[in-house]
Amino acid sequence: MDTAEQPQIYLITPPTVALSTFPDQLARVLDGAEIACIRLALAGNDEDAISRAADACREVAHARDVALVISNHVLLAQKLGLDGVHLDDAARSVRAARKELGTDAIVGSFCGTSSHDGMTAGEAGVDYVAFGPVGTSSLGDGTLAEKDLFQWWSEMIEVPVVAEGGLTPELIRDLSPCTDFFGIGDEIWSSDDPAGALNALLANVP
Repeated sequence: MDTAEQPQIYLITPPTVALSTFPDQLARVLDGAEIACIRLALAGNDEDAISRAADACREVAHARDVALVISNHVLLAQKLGLDGVHLDDAARSVRAARKELGTDAIVGSFCGTSSHDGMTAGEAGVDYVAFGPVGTSSLGDGTLAEKDLFQWWSEMIEVPVVAEGGLTPELIRDLSPCTDFFGIGDEIWSSDDPAGALNALLANVP
């Protein structure tokens, strides 16, 4: 994923998607805002259901030249022709995923609130590190990834960073100077109009 001065949007799917409606919703979001990448973050291990969802989302994403990565399923990423994988176990699987998927694939890593895990993942060859939650969220144990972490990271580390989990317009405004991507998911999918919810969330971006 390329980074620009202005943080880009990294879209995260809901844990369950209805194939009858979600691809259209996704298309509207992609058509209404500039999205850098999509993470297929589906719950469970039903390979058939995940594959069907991935196929539908890939069609929508690739028609618009947007990269699509999948959470944790390294072999499925390869099998389904996706652009890479997002790992939830900090740095533990990075080298294996990179070896499996090759140098061209996107490999990202969620590192919670740990700069140490982030640096280890960076050394192992990730394309980006995600920290979070940054706001009140169902992610994690209540510990938040503070602005200081993003400021330090953006000054010291070259690996692009994603801020995710519990984003609000205020947090987006506050973190814009020190993050490369905003990982936006739950914040918009509970709305009847996810595309409108995304635009409302981003209204305060400087």
